[in-house]
Amino acid sequence: MDTVKQKKGSPAASTQLHLDIAEIKDSTIVLKNGGLRAVLQTSSVNFNLKSEEEQNSIIYSYQNFLNSLEFPIQILVQSRKLNIDHYIETVREKAEAHSNELLKQQTIEYADYIQKLVEYADIMEKNFYVIVPYDPYRTQNVSMFTKFMQSISSSDSVDSIKRRHQEFDELNRRLNERVNSVRSGLEGCNLRVAQLTTPQLIELLYNTYNPTTARNQLVPDLAKVDVVHL
Repeated sequence: MDTVKQKKGSPAASTQLHLDIAEIKDSTIVLKNGGLRAVLQTSSVNFNLKSEEEQNSIIYSYQNFLNSLEFPIQILVQSRKLNIDHYIETVREKAEAHSNELLKQQTIEYADYIQKLVEYADIMEKNFYVIVPYDPYRTQNVSMFTKFMQSISSSDSVDSIKRRHQEFDELNRRLNERVNSVRSGLEGCNLRVAQLTTPQLIELLYNTYNPTTARNQLVPDLAKVDVVHL
């Protein structure tokens, strides 16, 4: 959907006008001011189960990673209710394929039990993300007052869209250099790291901005959705 500010009173654009996000493309979040954000998802480590020597090694590696950074990063820990709908659906499909009626019934009861267990126990899963930024030089020395005014009036314009598209390739190249640096540092801490793709970024933002709705209305298969690129 176009992010250009529409005439006053247009309800279709009212929410989008207050978001800093302009678009998502090439596994990158593009902000309205031209800034770019990449999101890396990392694995976790059960620190308490490690020996003292292993704990010291992890701390030392993480310290070296932080000291090597020449730019800011954001660390996001997101708790989300465990979603096993796909697993339950797979179990039910296997149940229907059983020729033995007893096995079929037991498999269906197992699926019902697991579904109710997750629902009533409210089991949560934690995801860990590192957000890597890169902003165009023209936005790096903006005053705090200007940033505040931009945050409360996040309207877009045709000129800003054209400028973003012209800057994107060069800024994305520099962002990827930062991403590779952060990935290397995190892998040095024995973490598995993966950059979120465009569909994964859409799902992350949808779940973040719509935590309640996202439980009942899942993001559709984006491979089957027509996306218009401006």
